Amino acid sequence: MSMRNLNRTNMKSIIFVTLGLATLFTIYLFENPSVDFHKDPNGGIIFQKENWTGALARAKKENKIVFLDVFATWCGPCKKLKKYTFSDQEVGTFFNQNFINVALDGEQEEGRILSTTYDISGYPTLLFIFPNGEILLKSSGYLTSKELLSTGKQILNSQHIRQ
Repeated sequence: MSMRNLNRTNMKSIIFVTLGLATLFTIYLFENPSVDFHKDPNGGIIFQKENWTGALARAKKENKIVFLDVFATWCGPCKKLKKYTFSDQEVGTFFNQNFINVALDGEQEEGRILSTTYDISGYPTLLFIFPNGEILLKSSGYLTSKELLSTGKQILNSQHIRQ
């Protein structure tokens, strides 16, 4: 093999490895975006800052179901939900109008207690809960904006709020 062919082979290998690494890095950034779990996205779902008892009381008063997101700050799918799904304007408008939205870190304080109460074994876990604390629907894992919106609409169309 001539020196010229060897250099071309090396250059192709370098380009291939560089493109592969860039692709992996891009995938990593999408799967693990940087988010602030304490801030609500502009135009997206607004999560209530009150405690769990207050959220249930408000749900009863407003005749709404509670949408509970139980997350962990280290969880990649939780970060994706926060960055891509919860920030979607259509999702935000629908959920803000129709649910009492609560997000809790399942490894901290009240979130840890609710994780035990609702038998949460993984993150993210999304729950739709009646004002009396009874689970209507429990879902684990990442949902796209379209999937979450569809789930929320199904909840409203198929269930009556219990007093």
